[in-house]
Amino acid sequence: MINPSPMREMPALIPPELPIVETFHSVQGEGAWTGTNAFFIRLGGCDVGCWFCDTKHSWNPKRHPTMAIADLTAAAKAVNPAIVVITGGEPLMHDLAPLTESLHAQGLRVHLETSGAHPLSGTFDWVTLSPKPFKPPHESVYPEADELKVVIATADDFEWAEEQSRQVPSTTLRYLQAEWSSQTTPLIFDYVLQHPEWRISLQTHKLLNVQ
Repeated sequence: MINPSPMREMPALIPPELPIVETFHSVQGEGAWTGTNAFFIRLGGCDVGCWFCDTKHSWNPKRHPTMAIADLTAAAKAVNPAIVVITGGEPLMHDLAPLTESLHAQGLRVHLETSGAHPLSGTFDWVTLSPKPFKPPHESVYPEADELKVVIATADDFEWAEEQSRQVPSTTLRYLQAEWSSQTTPLIFDYVLQHPEWRISLQTHKLLNVQ
């Protein structure tokens, strides 16, 4: 009788990992959820290339260590935030389904901040779409936008804002936010007074000098 061959040992399953620029516990500084207790997960990787980006160090994902989704979830759960914000970089460069599934399994509310430059992945309780003309949003993102946040660096950007506004649902909250170094807040103030469907978004975390 021929002895059966011994079973091959199966390799251990490696938990999904993502490149992480940083995680931190603070308050949401912008848009509809300003002032809300939030845990931020900033993912590495972005191919949009905004000249005014304040996190250019996040663009190359290979420069940042990876972190297991289980560990990210545990870190978020430990601080008991009102919301977990997945941001970047451009987070939709990654498949976000495993991360959002893990966070939701722990009863956490999950928000996304994205330029929309890649197809939507994952399940979210709130989606902030901040489209950039350098790489316009993928069509899958527009219908899911709860909040549209357009950065205004010059007066010409209002036309881009209106073009983007026509592509999101009527229920989407619409925000105009001044590019930090461009001093366009007075222009936005006057524009909102003439266009009541828009609101002003301020970067309150910078005004408060917190992360």
